[in-house]
Amino acid sequence: MTLPAPVHPRRLVYLGTPEMAVAPLLALHEAGFDIAHVVSRPDAKRGRGGALVPSPVKRAAIELGLPVSDRVDDVIEVGADLGVVVAYGRIIRPNVLDALAMVNLHFSLLPRWRGAAPVERAILAGDDRTGVCVMAVEEGLDTGGIYALAEVAIGPDETADELREDLVAVGSALLVDTLRAGLGEPAPQVGEPTYAEKISASEHQLDWAAPALDLHRVVRLGDAWTTFRERRLKVRSARVSPPSGEQPAPVLAPGQIDPPYVGTGDGLLELLEVQPEGKARQPADAWARGARPTSIDRLGSARS
Repeated sequence: MTLPAPVHPRRLVYLGTPEMAVAPLLALHEAGFDIAHVVSRPDAKRGRGGALVPSPVKRAAIELGLPVSDRVDDVIEVGADLGVVVAYGRIIRPNVLDALAMVNLHFSLLPRWRGAAPVERAILAGDDRTGVCVMAVEEGLDTGGIYALAEVAIGPDETADELREDLVAVGSALLVDTLRAGLGEPAPQVGEPTYAEKISASEHQLDWAAPALDLHRVVRLGDAWTTFRERRLKVRSARVSPPSGEQPAPVLAPGQIDPPYVGTGDGLLELLEVQPEGKARQPADAWARGARPTSIDRLGSARS
């Protein structure tokens, strides 16, 4: 059975992995909480040489002089009052939850977007708001009660990286304030759950038959791509343009080069910044002038 969280925890363990989990760790440390142990994912091979590289959270823990490991069971024996989980990325086994109460900083307004990719799913769905929750960790997927939450607006052109940065700042402050004030009893989640499955590689490919607004949302996730003359072309930034008359095919014809517009399922997407395969990022109009597209060139018609 999952243990109830103490009202005023002081000695913590911290479980997290990616860059977005670093700021909450630093905030807890700066607020004076005693962080007895940090758990992160094992070092991963990176680069052509395959060197082992620590996760951002492990690197931050080492810089702070905190003990760190990649074994979740290590948190049981350090005498902590509470575990704090932020984007850890692994299921915490029942034996650990039976030994130590835990809270999770989750980046959505639960029960909307339970799961691995709440920031990305909120953008793809066209949500105009999201938020952060300090919630109780249970065996179920993000099913625990809510200790505190804060709403965050999603701008119509805001990228996933920008939104993530906003949520991390708000969430770090919320976490510290909530633990300082005392946890109390969590409130049950209210509403219909939705689930934020991990974004697949195929979801980053631009389908030019889709509406321009949907394509813009994919671009906002980062790593959106299409093809041009049988080579990949990443679309780094874009904006939706109002429909005007007959919509062209997904082609950059001479009259659409400066600025470059692409026809979509229901309007135009203006390309702002692109990255051709094997080259650096560049303004889309400069790329289009150099590429000199013809009337028979199509985006997205080559290899996938």
